[in-house]
Amino acid sequence: MNGAYSGWLIGAALVLALVSLITTVRNRPMGPVLLAGLGLLELAVLAQAGFALAGLGNVAEKATFIGYLAGTVVIPPAAIWWGRAERTRWGPAVIVVAAFSVAVMTGRLLQLWSAGA
Repeated sequence: MNGAYSGWLIGAALVLALVSLITTVRNRPMGPVLLAGLGLLELAVLAQAGFALAGLGNVAEKATFIGYLAGTVVIPPAAIWWGRAERTRWGPAVIVVAAFSVAVMTGRLLQLWSAGA
């Protein structure tokens, strides 16, 4: 896993969480900007998953690493589905939690990767 790419991914997820939090506080439903942000986040997470699976031999705790990796891949589509279903201010709140979760889980993936190297 590339530390710079993971750092960029964490930063992007936190920016998306901040924008979603502002949308929630303003009492607005989820719009196309948040959907596009989640879509881009999912593409970035899928790219990271590909890089990580290619170098999986470097990881000591493979099961934990794969669990975190699978979680980061599943969270953005689940947030899109749930956020679109919830047409109140709580739709963007779901995205806040999802984006923050992706950021934290990516940081944990990076820790697991570094521990095995």
